Amino acid sequence: MSDNERIQRLERLLEVSRNLSASLDLEPFLQSVLSVASELTNSEVASILEVKDDEQLRFLAVPWFHRESLQTVSVPIETSVAGWVYRNAKPAVVADVAAEPRHFKGVDRVAQFETRSIMAVPIVYKGEALGVLETVNKVNQANYTEEDLIILETLASQVAVAMQNGRLMSHVRKAVDEVDHLDRMKSDFIAVASHELRTPLGLILGHSTFLREVIQTEYQPQLDTIVRNAMRLKEIIDNIANMDNVERGVASVRRRTVSIRKVAQEVLENFSAEVQKKRISLQADLGKDELMIEGDASKIATALTNLVKNAILFSDAGGHIFVIAEQIPGYVKVSVIDDGIGIPTKDLGRIFERFYQVESHLTRKHGGMGLGLSVAKVMIEMHGGRIWAESVEGKGSNFTFILPLDSGQADAAKRVFAS
Repeated sequence: MSDNERIQRLERLLEVSRNLSASLDLEPFLQSVLSVASELTNSEVASILEVKDDEQLRFLAVPWFHRESLQTVSVPIETSVAGWVYRNAKPAVVADVAAEPRHFKGVDRVAQFETRSIMAVPIVYKGEALGVLETVNKVNQANYTEEDLIILETLASQVAVAMQNGRLMSHVRKAVDEVDHLDRMKSDFIAVASHELRTPLGLILGHSTFLREVIQTEYQPQLDTIVRNAMRLKEIIDNIANMDNVERGVASVRRRTVSIRKVAQEVLENFSAEVQKKRISLQADLGKDELMIEGDASKIATALTNLVKNAILFSDAGGHIFVIAEQIPGYVKVSVIDDGIGIPTKDLGRIFERFYQVESHLTRKHGGMGLGLSVAKVMIEMHGGRIWAESVEGKGSNFTFILPLDSGQADAAKRVFAS
């Protein structure tokens, strides 16, 4: 063989290696291996077999003209050349098949093909035999050479990697399918549960409100406990439903002209009794302007409500909370600042994740499911806004969000934040 021919062979082998790194589809890659194997070893055909149930080999890749006839054919491991190669993890070269007792004649009968010579090598990945790569019938009745064997073993190593990648991709797809299935079950459960819970909860709140007007004073504290915990349950259901609606793509922003100043005033008014009871100072600096934007007032109110509730929850008696709203170029900026317990640095990057709670001992002390901040984040980002937090443990936190002034600015902001 001339040096030029050797260089051409090496180039073809390199081409196979490049195809392996570039291709995610197993079948086209294996077909290219068969083509190169036949070409570089001067063989009539080539094929790839893989093990099936540790008892038989089946054809994983064959030339197109044999695909239909061989797709259901199994090759016995105990009585075939390919089976011997697979069992012993060693190559085999058979110059005269007619004199080889290990040759399995069933393939020739089905494919209406005459096998005269065979060269087969094991496909091994990290010590595990996965199958066999073989070439059949060296042209011009020639014998397979040591160089042919090296070429086939090189190709087999590439096939081993491809087959293992295929296995891993199959496992990944199966895992993804299972996750998708579980996610659909979760969404269905949340939708049904939240719907079914709202009806009895509404009745509890309705009758409790009625009883508050007629019940004796001595029982008012017990009734207040019922109402307070029913409202807490309602908040949990609403938060879960809000997150699920966003994930399912059924939530949308109903844009209207909204006064952020008015939204903030209404939210803060709802907390007046709570902060008074807990002896927390809740102050606001909302300026004199209305701070008008195009947005969904209820979703913005939900986000701000969750931030203020979070600040109250993690502030001790005598603490201070400040809500500041102002207009900056292209946006309205709202900050909720407290001097509460603060957030540990290691947790700060995860506080907007669903169900994430800072420090188990804080959870036990203050309660909560870890949904409020994630809901706030979703509500703001649906507007094309952005939310973030700054905190020093033991000194307090500053939660800030910005909302674009109009839908055009919102679309541009979504592109910027996404990048």
